[in-house]
Amino acid sequence: MQAEQEERFQEFVRARWSRLVRTAYLLTGDAHHAEDLTQTALAKVYRSWRRVSRSDNPDAYVRRVLVNCNSDRFRKRRVTEALTAAPPEVAARDAISWADERSALLGALAGLPPQQRAVIVLRYWEDMSGAEVAEALGCSPGTVKSQASKGLAKLRTYPGLAQVMDGSDRAHTGKEGTPSRQGGTR
Repeated sequence: MQAEQEERFQEFVRARWSRLVRTAYLLTGDAHHAEDLTQTALAKVYRSWRRVSRSDNPDAYVRRVLVNCNSDRFRKRRVTEALTAAPPEVAARDAISWADERSALLGALAGLPPQQRAVIVLRYWEDMSGAEVAEALGCSPGTVKSQASKGLAKLRTYPGLAQVMDGSDRAHTGKEGTPSRQGGTR
């Protein structure tokens, strides 16, 4: 029975590794921290995999552990991190503009408090509903709404992100910088 549980856990990790690392990257702003955070979260989930695998939504459980591990990172270590403003040079022209937009978004996300960043990432990047985000973070839907509102307001004032929003992303937004239903967010 132990070998069967081990195999099921390995299948789960193989199927979801890249998505979990991507979510962790958006939470941390650093690729190395994202991989460490994902490994830490999966190690915690592994200890109780038998119970987690029987739950209705193991993905939601793992996301919750991921967010909690990220919050723990700030509680344990009060060291400020300096993220770089620009990514490494890239050859292609389209890749450069994409990298600039990505850099602006990561810089803006890095400026948000951890709770607001988690809400923004889960709500708009992971495309979760407000209720799903509330469940994942262990808070009320009202808290999710207020944190999303405050986070989006801060993102709108970020200079590098405002330039991106004034350019190519306007087609995916309703008002300036506000995601619309047509843009794919709920």
